[in-house]
Amino acid sequence: MTSVYDFQATSITGQPVSLSEFRGKPLLIVNTASKCGFTPQFEGLEQLWKTYGPRGLVIVGFPCNQFGSQDPGSESEIASFCQLNYGVSFPMMAKIDVNGSDAHPLYKWLTEEAPGILGTKAIKWNFTKFLIGRDGQVIKRYAPTDKPKDLAGDIERALG
Repeated sequence: MTSVYDFQATSITGQPVSLSEFRGKPLLIVNTASKCGFTPQFEGLEQLWKTYGPRGLVIVGFPCNQFGSQDPGSESEIASFCQLNYGVSFPMMAKIDVNGSDAHPLYKWLTEEAPGILGTKAIKWNFTKFLIGRDGQVIKRYAPTDKPKDLAGDIERALG
């Protein structure tokens, strides 16, 4: 796989999604959870979506239950939670693993392309973020502690 556009996912409503649908647009890919200390970041992500979505940014959330079992619900429960509590309107995908042998191929690629601190490949926790350029290549990896609003400058540059 040579770019983010080579990958497929499943939407939170069960529909197949080819990431090539987003070709030419910067992406912010985030592993999410509904019962995490970082869950309020949904609000900041939604604000980024409303601010930069009209200019081409696509935010894609991937629920994951691998960290402290903080997203145990079904896809419909997760979708409802995100919409009711945070007004999430950006694309959300079906729940996946981001680490280990069952990690989604997209996340295997992302962690190879943008290792974490000290070169670690594993995702450390919920709300790790990856900014992807219009060319489908990883620009930067962000820690769970990086607030969505703090990515604005990098997003501006990615939008050109």
